[in-house]
Amino acid sequence: MLYAIISQDVEGSLEKRISVRPAHIKRLETLKNQGRLILAGPHPAIDTNEPGKAGFTGSLVVAEFDSLEAAKIWADADPYIESGAYASVIVKPFKKVLP
Repeated sequence: MLYAIISQDVEGSLEKRISVRPAHIKRLETLKNQGRLILAGPHPAIDTNEPGKAGFTGSLVVAEFDSLEAAKIWADADPYIESGAYASVIVKPFKKVLP
């Protein structure tokens, strides 16, 4: 089943994100290579794809996991949590309708 992992950043998270981004991306690449990643990306803090020093306010990952518990375990191990970049993470089932 698909699950949405919706993360909210702490204020001023950019440096924390940058410090562990390679490890964060590596985990997403693994999901992609397994054919389980539907989409992933950050929420820019301002209305542009390249927010610069404004940074990001959170992230969204939609991926396939065996269960809600498995999705939560995967989300809880994110390097952005360990770095303190994320203030909170919500994991919930997702039903893809379109496209």
